[in-house]
Amino acid sequence: MAKILEVKNLVTGYRGKDGFIKAVDGVSFDIEKGETVCIVGESGSGKSVTSMSIMRLVEYENGQILDGEIIFNGEDLTTKNAEQMRKIRGSKVSMIFQEPLTALNPVFTVGKQISESILFHQKMTKQEALIKAEELLSLVGLSEPKTRLKQYPHELSGGMRQRVMIAMALATNPELLIADEPTTALDVTIEAQILELLRKLREQNDMSIMLITHDIGVAVEMSHRIIIMYAGKVMEISETSDIIRKPYHPYTKALLESVPTMDGERGTELKSIKGSIPSLNQLPKGCRFAPRCPLATEQCHSQEPPLVAKDNRQVACWHVDKFINQADTEQGREGDYVE
Repeated sequence: MAKILEVKNLVTGYRGKDGFIKAVDGVSFDIEKGETVCIVGESGSGKSVTSMSIMRLVEYENGQILDGEIIFNGEDLTTKNAEQMRKIRGSKVSMIFQEPLTALNPVFTVGKQISESILFHQKMTKQEALIKAEELLSLVGLSEPKTRLKQYPHELSGGMRQRVMIAMALATNPELLIADEPTTALDVTIEAQILELLRKLREQNDMSIMLITHDIGVAVEMSHRIIIMYAGKVMEISETSDIIRKPYHPYTKALLESVPTMDGERGTELKSIKGSIPSLNQLPKGCRFAPRCPLATEQCHSQEPPLVAKDNRQVACWHVDKFINQADTEQGREGDYVE
């Protein structure tokens, strides 16, 4: 399949007292047409900064793309000026922001905000834009769309505001939709509805989705491929089915084990990852996950592992073979008890 997006050695930094702090450091991945790719990791992993870099929005938050390429449909977005990016944003690439209440303007009605987005990118009258806005609200499953057009963001529930954000993102039929934690602060029922809506819209519009989440369970449900990030670095990239069957990185395994299961015994302690993600201005010298990794050696603490190809996936771990063999042994022992 054709690649719609290629991110190559992306480095994004923010200016601090001691110079630039790299929030994204040498990240590379691609997304194919019609594919859903999920970026997963704990808070502070660099997921949102990666998405904001692709949209070239970090520059409005005292950030700067220091190195790398962002190739979208054969064009490098890092070379585009502000005016060129305004035409691409919301047109060919759209984004659903993490918190719709802060992303939506509180002083304008829903209809005004959606129609403005349509008018900026398409030649329509205001009336035609309002009609299309109503159609979009109906498409994303909002009841009484004509009434919703006249309402303000604070008059809507969290789930309704998120649907408005999706409608705005779809206003110009984008080729790539970036969804940054689209179900944050929503209850599980609404979360399931939003995720199903995104899946349905991807199939209908043949668009690609880059979904950012800290919930690996959501990623498994939604994606074709998963990118695991930690402290600004990519730890593993793999087909979703492969990563569930056998993770190749200790951090990936830890994330999977931290997801509660329905078949666990009552009273069993939930697993968690010991320690916390490092501060970006106090990163460890070697592998960034080494201080929390049970397999870490002196090499891990002193040398940073490169992201290399391994069995149709990419992984950054000095001891990937040892980790795989250990996992196979543990799986074999579990099999001894299966009748």
